[in-house]
Amino acid sequence: MVNIEQYGDYKTSWCPGCGNFPILKALKEALVGLDLEPHQVLFVSGIGQAAKAPHYINGNVFNGLHGRSLPVATGAKLANPGLVVVVESGDGCMYGEGGNHFLAAIRRNIDLTVLVHNNQVYGLTKGQASPTSAQGFVTRAQPDGVFSSPFNPIAVAVALQAGFVARSFAGMGEHLVEMIQRGIRHRGLALIDILQPCVSFNHVNTYDWYRKRCKPIGPEHDPRDWEKAMALSLKWGEEIPVGVIYQNDRPAFEEHFAVLKEAPLLGRKVDKRALEHILEHYA
Repeated sequence: MVNIEQYGDYKTSWCPGCGNFPILKALKEALVGLDLEPHQVLFVSGIGQAAKAPHYINGNVFNGLHGRSLPVATGAKLANPGLVVVVESGDGCMYGEGGNHFLAAIRRNIDLTVLVHNNQVYGLTKGQASPTSAQGFVTRAQPDGVFSSPFNPIAVAVALQAGFVARSFAGMGEHLVEMIQRGIRHRGLALIDILQPCVSFNHVNTYDWYRKRCKPIGPEHDPRDWEKAMALSLKWGEEIPVGVIYQNDRPAFEEHFAVLKEAPLLGRKVDKRALEHILEHYA
């Protein structure tokens, strides 16, 4: 039986009180609750304070370029469909630098669990506005406030009919564990946008600010009703819905490949004659 000690306990470079701490704790608890051994999981991240999270957990890790976690995770999942692949990045890395990959992954519906630490600011590079920063948000780099409208990842994901779309808050531990577990269990792309205070560079969206606003979605909401999910995705302000907003049963991307139905690519022997033929053909 798996226990939380197997996932390790490491010294981090995060600020005291950072929302990354409860997210990391919730991820470990979710994996233990699913009885997943560290070797069964691959964590993929890009660049940023959130993207450091896989550094502080035992398991297979690929830490790559800024915004490029999803292509790497897609390749890994196609090579080894039996692997549980968790992608972890911040709002800047995922929705900014990685924005096009985010859209492509939703369209493909590859079986990944995407955890986005959404603190509405770039923390690693000292506080510039991110794609999800509110209009008017003042930073050192935007002293007159942000001019652009904020990116709504939930609305975009629902509009594109992503397989599983949920929101949680770093200050709601049990709720976050449940959302991560449901995302991992879902067969297809699972986006979990996690609202996370940045204690150093965002003094507006604090723990108290979120606690007053984050309200669990009630059982009356049917996450398979696209129109209602779309309406719910646009709700933001004095009340912010948290929970599963949308879900469907689209086939996962890897299920379309006949070659993968024979066996995983992992472990297969290379047909050198076929490889030479391909190289000659395209030389």
